[in-house]
Amino acid sequence: MKRSGIFAKSAIALLGSLILAFGLYNVHAVSDISEGGQLGLALLLQHWFNISPALSGLVLNIICYLIGWKTFGKRFLFYSAVATLGFSIFYRIFELFPPVWPQIANYPLLAAVVGAVFIGVGCGLCVRIGGAPTGDDALAMSLSQVCNIKIEYIYMISDFSVLLLSLTYIPLRRIAFSFLTVILSGKIVGFVQRVKFPKRAK
Repeated sequence: MKRSGIFAKSAIALLGSLILAFGLYNVHAVSDISEGGQLGLALLLQHWFNISPALSGLVLNIICYLIGWKTFGKRFLFYSAVATLGFSIFYRIFELFPPVWPQIANYPLLAAVVGAVFIGVGCGLCVRIGGAPTGDDALAMSLSQVCNIKIEYIYMISDFSVLLLSLTYIPLRRIAFSFLTVILSGKIVGFVQRVKFPKRAK
């Protein structure tokens, strides 16, 4: 691939990571709405088995990225590294400032919808160029490729499974809004991944 193509895809990965980090910090983190998946599984393991998310998250990420590397190769690892590093840097920058609109926590339905848009667009851009900002995305991309199933359905199955298990310690009302954001964000990821943009006339 030409350098210009690599730089362009890396820029898209960084843009996706920026959108993802902004949404997680300014919406999900203040409204206690979960995305399920790996984060939800790490919290579940912490609650029932007292395993720190620092350890479980690291192990789960390594496993998911190894699966992604086996499926997509070195290019996947490169763009995933760009997306993951970009996400960490952007999230740390956002932490230096207060949330843009903390009152969104008082409107859980709005938070679920707005949060889904940020997650869906951010992850969708990264997935579109062949990278994964989190282990969840790496696993979803790999299973979608191997099983020939649309990626939004892979997200839904994994997220729904974790959210259902989370009912063992999280109130039903809170989980209900998490289900909504999972459905919407998965659909948006699939749309952003597959939508065809009009080509510029030469």
